[in-house]
Amino acid sequence: MFTRTLGERGPRLVFCHGLFGQGRNWTQVAKAFADDHRVTLVDLPDHGRSPWTDRFDYPAMAEELVPLLEDGDPVALVGHSMGGKVAMLATLAHPELVERLCVVDVAPTTYASASEFERYVAAMRALDLESLQGRDDADAGLAEAVPDPTVRSFLLQNLRREGDGQAVGWRWQMNLDVLGDNLDLLRGWPEEAAADLPPYDGPVLWIAGSESAYVRDEHAETMERHFPKVRRVSVKGAGHWVHSEQPAVFIEVLRRFLAARRS
Repeated sequence: MFTRTLGERGPRLVFCHGLFGQGRNWTQVAKAFADDHRVTLVDLPDHGRSPWTDRFDYPAMAEELVPLLEDGDPVALVGHSMGGKVAMLATLAHPELVERLCVVDVAPTTYASASEFERYVAAMRALDLESLQGRDDADAGLAEAVPDPTVRSFLLQNLRREGDGQAVGWRWQMNLDVLGDNLDLLRGWPEEAAADLPPYDGPVLWIAGSESAYVRDEHAETMERHFPKVRRVSVKGAGHWVHSEQPAVFIEVLRRFLAARRS
């Protein structure tokens, strides 16, 4: 998998992004920790600059992460949304590689609907990339289905221009076909695989956006079964993308969690 590293000293800190994201989505947060951490930003399979696969599978994606975690001392692992599920599975399967875990606005559960992402996929597939003149045209083409400009900008980070002269063309950097065809698996949680793994005994920070529906009280029992030392924090004024909507608060909460290992 493609990775980017910031910082040259200190304990290791690894970030996993959510669906349609890439490691660089964590850049603002990563820079806040790079002075005293070795920070790794991961492009998960089928995203960013990492290789594509022909199917989506959470346990397989978690295993793809393992070699990065094995490269040195145990890590502090942070995962948002889809990346949070990957991080949870990797931690449960290989607890010796994870010193502490931070799960951002997702729970170990199957969600009833992925309707917003279905809308995003339909809108991205509807764009005529062959006739696209520029990124502004793509933004306008997504506007009706994706009215939030922040979300549109997030999705359009995946649009890449390639070639020279008359051969210039546009493509989606992430594997839109595999991801779009497997939203049911993406909103799911591999309960059978997780049920065979013992609980993780290390410290876990569970960060939720106060305006998000991804972390609810009814999810707490399952979370605590897998992660008995979990502590839940709700960030006011944040939705699903907590770290980009309230970066200063997110960074402070994460900093206190990481500092606890040195106290």
